[in-house]
Amino acid sequence: MAARVPVSRLALLGAPGSGKGTMAHKIRLHFGITSVASGELLRDHIYRRTEIGHRARSYIVAGRLVPDDFITHLVMRELQQRGDDGWVLDGFPRTLPQAHALECERVRLDAVLCLDVPADTIRQRLSSRWIHARSGRVYNTHFNPPRNAGRDDVTGEPLVQRLDDRPDAVVARLREYRERTQPLVTHFASRGLLHTFAGTETNKVWPEIHAFISSHVRSLG
Repeated sequence: MAARVPVSRLALLGAPGSGKGTMAHKIRLHFGITSVASGELLRDHIYRRTEIGHRARSYIVAGRLVPDDFITHLVMRELQQRGDDGWVLDGFPRTLPQAHALECERVRLDAVLCLDVPADTIRQRLSSRWIHARSGRVYNTHFNPPRNAGRDDVTGEPLVQRLDDRPDAVVARLREYRERTQPLVTHFASRGLLHTFAGTETNKVWPEIHAFISSHVRSLG
């Protein structure tokens, strides 16, 4: 029997709305591996109206991915602060240049978990998704609604729909994903890092991901 390979540095790959954020949250809760979410880093800057935030917002409103060097700088700075700790990347890398940047910086990836979700399911998820802007808490009017319609469960503040979750932006995001992010599947598969999990329901896909990590990850406790 082959020796188990410790896994503590993961990346989640999948289209917008495929469930990367949900899986990153579950991985943190079950395995103690913290997440580095490129989207959260950007939204924090947008919320605080920083110069970075203003620039990021212009791309998001247009339904486009932010430039590679822009998001790479943000993520690399965050990873440097983590030192030797384990982490799961959520939303990065999204393009081949971003993946190459990781390799150039000698950032080790132990496994890439690819979430394969049909486009129709993704469109439905995103059109029903609402967030609490300050915390990033996510709700879905179909399967995870807030206790009070339109209000955050914790603060009671109004929920908002992300600019890039609006119908016209969703179409553009999915098209750009196919063009720019799908090649990463081949890239990571060629390096023996890719592990694909297909399905439309989180409660069915998660046990498979949990089993995979359980069989590989070093004890963090």
